[in-house]
Amino acid sequence: MSFLPISKDDIKKLGWIQPDFIIVTGDAYVDHPSFGTAIISRVLEAEGYKVAILSQPLCDKDYMKFGEPRLAFMVSAGNIDSMVANYTAAKRKRNDDAYSAGNKAGNRPDRALTVYCKNIKRLYPNIPVIAGGLEASLRRFANYDYWADEVYPSVLIDCKADLLTYGMGEKQTIQIAKRLNDGEDITAITDVLGTCYLSSTAPSIKNSISLPSFEQVKKDKVKYAQATRIELDEQDAVRGRALIQKHSDVFLVQNPPMPPLTTAELDYVYSLPYERYYHPCYENEGGVPAIEEVEFSITHNRGCFGACNFCSIAFHQGRAITCRSKESIINEAKLLTENPHFKGYIHDIGGPTANFRIPSCTKQKDHGMCPSKKCLAPKPCPALNVDHSEYLDILRTVRQLPKIKKVFIRSGIRYDYLLEDNNKDFIYDLIKHHVSGQLKVAPEHCSASVLYKMGKPHIEAYIRFSKEYFKITKQIGKEQYLVPYLMSSHPGSTLKDAIELAEFLRDNKIRPQQVQDFYPTPGTISTCMYYTGIDPYTMKPVFVPKTMEDKKLQRALLQYFKPENKELVLKALKSEKRFDLIGKGPKCLIDAKISKPTGNTIKHSRKRPTKASHKWEPRR
Repeated sequence: MSFLPISKDDIKKLGWIQPDFIIVTGDAYVDHPSFGTAIISRVLEAEGYKVAILSQPLCDKDYMKFGEPRLAFMVSAGNIDSMVANYTAAKRKRNDDAYSAGNKAGNRPDRALTVYCKNIKRLYPNIPVIAGGLEASLRRFANYDYWADEVYPSVLIDCKADLLTYGMGEKQTIQIAKRLNDGEDITAITDVLGTCYLSSTAPSIKNSISLPSFEQVKKDKVKYAQATRIELDEQDAVRGRALIQKHSDVFLVQNPPMPPLTTAELDYVYSLPYERYYHPCYENEGGVPAIEEVEFSITHNRGCFGACNFCSIAFHQGRAITCRSKESIINEAKLLTENPHFKGYIHDIGGPTANFRIPSCTKQKDHGMCPSKKCLAPKPCPALNVDHSEYLDILRTVRQLPKIKKVFIRSGIRYDYLLEDNNKDFIYDLIKHHVSGQLKVAPEHCSASVLYKMGKPHIEAYIRFSKEYFKITKQIGKEQYLVPYLMSSHPGSTLKDAIELAEFLRDNKIRPQQVQDFYPTPGTISTCMYYTGIDPYTMKPVFVPKTMEDKKLQRALLQYFKPENKELVLKALKSEKRFDLIGKGPKCLIDAKISKPTGNTIKHSRKRPTKASHKWEPRR
């Protein structure tokens, strides 16, 4: 095994005249299957193509280091959207970048996909350019850009690429590569599933849907919400249809989604000869921090039928679950034990949601996932299939392998799904064998109305799970904690809701040291609600906390116990006339002297959930 070439010298040593494909990425080069660049490059290599890696180009000289590729440039902004990589939720420039050498920011431009593709087209106007990766996938239609606070056209319009692949991309890449290699012109490749292209005339495609145009969604928020719902509902490999969105005098055409990889295909992709580490050229700069979380982690599944409204996974990977075989996972675990860095600990056997391993129901094979419905929220669908037996068998087998001391689960666990399993073996094994002192789960909020807008289960599910968790923890004689992720300022969350959450935290003795503000990232239902103030599935208005003052007050309430938040919490409580929460009483959030309110003070008497011990760890 060896890394793919990253320089002209590397190519000369291999005896190549030129690479067939140059893969451009906004990340440092890490040859690990948690990185899209690594997967696509190894898939192409396995098909017999010569592949070179161009990582984080900054100037013309960088783009020209290999010369022209024989077939095409394939371009990605990296593992995450470049604007999310470069900016915080408060739109402040980040000082670090875990996907760059030495954790240093500044190695990728804003809207990197557009910058890279435009530069390549300028320097190599006759070479095909194919845009892919997460940034391409989530911005493939007209999309709201939080950082500019405006609606942008499809990234394919902006970046000038010849073709865009969306989703995970392996099958699309193989088909496109073969057709280019056979001499087909890139402009003729318009029928590959999981791709988008531009047409100068309105295409006639059977069963296609015309979306509101770019000009319409930019001008009319109702049209934007309508378009968002169609885009998300048609993201289904079984029943999804072609979508067409007019942009001025051209038409963006999205072909239906590519079917996800089968188990055999996934096994093949993860068996390719990855180096599973960052390129040695970064060693003197301190390496690439992103490898730390994934070097000893194993991905066993793809897709997520949980489909939280603020998460882009459903729009990128889809909601249908596909998984690797037990044999493939065991082989990877054994491979990890031979790594000289391995110290006996598998950090994760997971994926988008760790405990999803089977389809959520039987009918989706023939009919696809239900449009406009969720499998788990606000409560589990009656048709839901729940079975942890295969996943449990894999965990038990891996932890018995020689050289393995412990197998942890760090991916998200859907506790509401787990609770539907009448067999308690998995939850018992999870708590006894696979928790490193703290289990991270994501209730996100406690207000029923906010959780509905998030696409999450009601808080009662979390309370049920926490009781079961601590009951089993006590039975096995361990001291372990729950780490609940919480989010402030999500669309639908009013100041009253934030106060309700603060009371919940008080009653359950949860003191979060960090709180995640809602971040409107491309391709999510929640971002649509943030921009339009409309729920795209009900078309009803949604309150959106947008001002810095709104966000500061909600955030402060979730950390009401911090002295530096006292004035903000006081202001929030006064605003909502919650004087009962100010003072020295056991139910008070802050101790403060206030002028006695005039008139009748509203009394709040609410039944609170059972107390449970918690410990908080900052969200990564």
